[in-house]
Parts: sequence; C-alpha cells; structure tokens
Amino acid sequence: MSEAATPGVVIGLSAVVAAIREGEACVLTVRPHDVRTSRPSPLAGLPFGSFDPAGRRTFELALRAFVTEQTRFELGYVEQLYTFGDKGRDAPLADVGAGAARVISVGYLALTPPDQADAASDTAWTPWPVFFPYEDWRAGRPELLDAEIGPKLQAWAGRDEARQVRARRLFALEGHPWNEERVLERYELLYEAGLAPEAARDRDRAWGLPAPEPAAVHLLGAPMISDHRRILATALARLRGKLRYRPVVFELMPETFTLSDLQRTVEAIVGVPLHKQNFR
Repeated sequence: MSEAATPGVVIGLSAVVAAIREGEACVLTVRPHDVRTSRPSPLAGLPFGSFDPAGRRTFELALRAFVTEQTRFELGYVEQLYTFGDKGRDAPLADVGAGAARVISVGYLALTPPDQADAASDTAWTPWPVFFPYEDWRAGRPELLDAEIGPKLQAWAGRDEARQVRARRLFALEGHPWNEERVLERYELLYEAGLAPEAARDRDRAWGLPAPEPAAVHLLGAPMISDHRRILATALARLRGKLRYRPVVFELMPETFTLSDLQRTVEAIVGVPLHKQNFR
C-alpha cells in the first residue's frame, strides 16, 4: 500500500503590537495586498508573514524583520503569545497563502511606548474597542450586551442548559459578574453561535465555496482577515491578565508620566474604571 500524501506545514508568524495613542489602547493594523489583484484587503489584519527556517535563526528575529518590512516600525518588548495549530479546529482558519498546506500560526505580543509608536502611512493604530466594543466598560455596562448579544445568544442556546450557562457567565447576563480576562472565550462563543461575521466566511471557505470578506463595519466588532481577531482576543486577554502580577504596563508609558496617566492607561487596557485611591 502506498502511503497517503502528507500535506506540507507552513509556519506563520503574527504580531499584536500594542501602544497607547491619545489615551486609547491601540493595536497596529495593516491592509495586506491581494497577490492576484494587488488591491489592499477591505479588512484590517495584524502584521504577519511566514517563517523561513533557512533564512532566519529564530521566530522572534523573523517576526521583528517582517514587521519592520511591512510597517517600517521596529519592535521593542516582545513575548510569544500562543501557537494556533489545531487541525480542523472550530475557531477561525489561518491563512498565509499556504494553499493546501497545514498552517501553524505562532502569535506574538509586543508593547511599545507612545513616543516610539510612529507607523507607516499604509498602517494604522486602531483602538481595540473597534474590534471588541462589548469589552469596554469604562463608561458603564455596554448597552450592546443586553440589547443585542444577550437576546441573540439566548435564541442560539435555546433549551441547551450548557449553552445558556456559558452565555450568562461569559457576558455577565442575568446578574453574573464581568470577568475582563475572558476576552478569547467571549469571542469564540460569538464565533460558535455564528454572531461573529468571520464565522460564515470561514464555514463557506472550508467547504470550498468562494466566500468574500464580510463587511468591514459590524455591530459586534469589526471583522479581521483570517483568524487575526482570535489572535487579537488572545493577546488582549493575556495583557489584561499580566497586569495583575507583572508591571508590563510600564512598557507602554513614556519616560515621564503621572499616576493619573498610569491609571488611565490601565483602564484603557482592562476596559473598566478603577477606584482612584485603591489604584494609588
């Protein structure tokens, strides 16, 4: 018996580069050009590229090089985030132009102070609430939770008790407390329920259908190319969690700042207001 052909493996690298711009926590986004039409993508994406094992000694060196090439921006603090490589996963599909090859996508989180956050003209610093509007509680509980997300998740869950419990706990419905660190779980639940606009696109493409990108503006958050919104959700959850036990917030601050500046920066990241005296 002849062995079945083994598909190739492509290692993709993606960077979530975060900075504080005008008091908002932002991520560096790009508009990759279609290799066939040379037109920019209608959706934003993260800086990304494939890893060349022959040309680069480490993942991090490769990441720094292609981010600088794509954005003319040099990374400072960098840490590996997560490896997205599950075969047939229900989460969004990764695509770095690999064709039938299986893609192992390695995500990185990078932080930079505002005085070093100049980007190229074909990139943008985009506030994270653009992609996750329901995560921003600084002005109070978002109306979106009770007006849109709650009813739609309830309709999706039906009589399935497990689904109902997940929806209530993750989105603070029916009196449940809000946990700001569960960003990824919330996005993946919206994706599973078909409420994330990337879900329909990815299902069609998985069946080999020519699915266009969804509209760039969506009530539950702007979609992104490939699985980049999932990677971004992972990064935001990681950063929110790290603030509890490591002083990584100082990587985002200028050389001189006030305690009020520091508090506003933390609030911009965690998405909730903080008691001033307790913070100090």
